[in-house]
This record gives sequence, structure tokens and C-alpha cells, in this order.
Amino acid sequence: MTASPTPYQAIVAMPPAHPVFALGIRCDRDCITEIDFLPPEAAAAAPRIDSPLAALAVRQLEAYAAAPGAPFTLPLAPCGTPFQRRVWDGIAAIPPGETVTYGALAKAIHSAPRAVGGACGANPYPLVVPCHRVVAANAGFNDGLGGFARERGGFLLAIKRWLLTHEGILSA
Repeated sequence: MTASPTPYQAIVAMPPAHPVFALGIRCDRDCITEIDFLPPEAAAAAPRIDSPLAALAVRQLEAYAAAPGAPFTLPLAPCGTPFQRRVWDGIAAIPPGETVTYGALAKAIHSAPRAVGGACGANPYPLVVPCHRVVAANAGFNDGLGGFARERGGFLLAIKRWLLTHEGILSA
């Protein structure tokens, strides 16, 4: 979820009307290869959407911004270790408006919470694989949110808070 040197095929403001953050979309001809969290001002310098797949990703991300239950049907490039893919499959099964603790997800896949947290932080497809729905069991740690995208505070945790509020999990 950190920017790499490859240019984005699209950047979308989230939410479109009053951006809190932006998402940079990288794709090849057949698959989404990465989605990065970006500061909201990145949307002002958004590149032209240069492929049908990037346009589809923008439409689906904007649909999520309008209604958090909107489904994602984007083709994702295979990546990650077998363990990371197990964690991401578990995360993808969490419905909008619900959360699971790192510990509960770890138990479900026969692992440890810290390892699940590491796999969450390595997720290359935020929102599509909704790692923001995985939260800490300890309410004292970042108000029970846990970390986000390998960060324990700041801009990225504010995004997690916005996403959970958008889905009705947290109150505004």
C-alpha cells in the first residue's frame, strides 16, 4: 500500500464529493495489480483513465463510496504467499457492516493474530479485500481498531476509521 515507481492507470477520490483519501489503481490488460492509499490531493492530479479495466475499477470503487454494500467483481492478479492468500480469502468473506478481530480470524485459519496482522498489512487490494474490517480485540489500542496498512496511527488509521464509519460500524 505504498507507492511504487509504476504509474497509476487511474486515481479515484474517496468519497468523490469530499475526498478523505484517494486510491491509486495499477493494472495490466487483464488484472488489477495493486491499489494504493494516497493523500486526498493526489486525486486533483489524477491521470487520465487509460484502460477499460481501470475504468471498471473506478466505477466499482465509486459505487462502494455511494453504498458500502456494492460488490466488487474486479479480476485481481494472483500474488502473495499461500498464507497471505488464506488470510485475504478470510477477509474477503467479511460482509460490509461487520468486523472480525485479528484473533478470531487467526483462530479460523489456525494461525496467530500477529501473523494475520502482517498479512493484512501486505494486502495489495484495499477495499476490494476489506482489511479495514479486521479490528483489535483490545479496545485500548487505537480505540479497538488495531493497525492499518502496517501503520498504528496517523493518516492510514484515519482512513480505517472513515471506512468503518462509512459502513455503519462506527458512529460519526
